[in-house]
Amino acid sequence: MDTPKRDGATPKPDAATPRPDTAASVPGSRRRRAGRSRPDLPQELHRIGRVHHVAIVVRSIDAALTFYRDLLGLDLETVMDIPTDRVRIAFLDVGGSKIELVEPMDDTTGVARFLAKSGEGFHHVCFEVGDLTEELTRLGIEGVELIDSAPRRGAEGPVAFLHPRSCHGVLVELIEAPGGPSWRALGYPVAADVPAASPARAVSRKRG
Repeated sequence: MDTPKRDGATPKPDAATPRPDTAASVPGSRRRRAGRSRPDLPQELHRIGRVHHVAIVVRSIDAALTFYRDLLGLDLETVMDIPTDRVRIAFLDVGGSKIELVEPMDDTTGVARFLAKSGEGFHHVCFEVGDLTEELTRLGIEGVELIDSAPRRGAEGPVAFLHPRSCHGVLVELIEAPGGPSWRALGYPVAADVPAASPARAVSRKRG
């Protein structure tokens, strides 16, 4: 956040005088008390959901599974190739959140460069949100640097990344909760799109 500039020295307050809140006393200041929302945005736009997953870059998913699945006992949900990103990924369940293992498929990707420079280890954290487009709008207003300014297709739903420069050195991913507005827009199957059997058909099938 921006820090208000001060012209000249600030007089030292008397010990008996309570210190005013800086954000309240400086017009236009962007500093806010912890937990206080912007008054010009709906409250629901300030809510981040659960940690969806933590991603770890590995040289080999097969080798990494001997630790995470076999030794730690985490349940393996899926292993899949993501040709568009040229990576192979695996998701393991851990108490309602997930561990994502990411293996580069060639040496031309950002993940491969990360692996060459930093070795295996933590890559990013992913938070679930209800409406990804609204959340990106809110964060953009707040001055967060967006890698993705709009939702794009991910392995488990619409996603977008925030730049580490705005996240204290951590790459942050946001993913929209199942059935959110971006799911249909990006062509994901949504439960409401599956036609339910009409009552007449249900009765006729039961009688038959």
